[in-house]
Amino acid sequence: MTYIDTHTHNYDEAYIGEEDEVIARAVEAGVTKLIQPDIDSNERDKMFELNARHPGVLFPMLGLYPGSVTKGWEAEIDKMLPYREKGIVAIGEIGLDFHSSREFEKEQEAAFIRQLELADKWDLPVNIHERDSLNVFFRVMEKCKHLNIRGNMHAFSGSFETFTQLQKYGEWYVGIGGIVTFKKASIAETIKKIPLDRILLETDSPYLTPTPFRGMRNESKYIPLIAAKIAEQKGISQEEVAIQTTANAQKLFGI
Repeated sequence: MTYIDTHTHNYDEAYIGEEDEVIARAVEAGVTKLIQPDIDSNERDKMFELNARHPGVLFPMLGLYPGSVTKGWEAEIDKMLPYREKGIVAIGEIGLDFHSSREFEKEQEAAFIRQLELADKWDLPVNIHERDSLNVFFRVMEKCKHLNIRGNMHAFSGSFETFTQLQKYGEWYVGIGGIVTFKKASIAETIKKIPLDRILLETDSPYLTPTPFRGMRNESKYIPLIAAKIAEQKGISQEEVAIQTTANAQKLFGI
């Protein structure tokens, strides 16, 4: 069985000096393609340098993470533009995050809209980070419904109703990661209702490590554990999950 990890930060400082080994372990586990989200200009070159070392395995996104948005967000987005021709497969991770602070709420919303417009212009999918901001997120989606937007909700842990509402705005998938394996996680029940052809696998490594390794550093090699939990919840084979989620990722990201 082969898999695609649609969201993994292999260039994170948690892997310093081990990046190549971590990627090799993922490939050995059947995770043959890994998509890396962009954060901001401070991390970007490091991400692209790692991608260059692993062509055909690592694929980059390009975006300004909501937690990196400040009053100078427009200059940060301008810094993204020269990377357009570097093989990017999505605009991400972008979105809204009001969990820690709402200080830059207006700036986050403006940056989000600007990047949705960029995705439309460049005909690329988006990878969405949304935390404690769902009402504003859907307000933005309504405002931008004239755009040709498609993408996925990274680290989805919402309700089936939220998934259904999302489908009003184009072709949307949900990224399911280690949280689905956590005891009492609501997404483990919700996943039973979400069609398999709308599910992507992800780790968000080095974060959100699945059970039984919760609390340890996450790696893409753990994707099969997430697939196994989804298969269990849906009452289908792990191979079916592997085949369909891989096809979903290939379709959305063009890889």
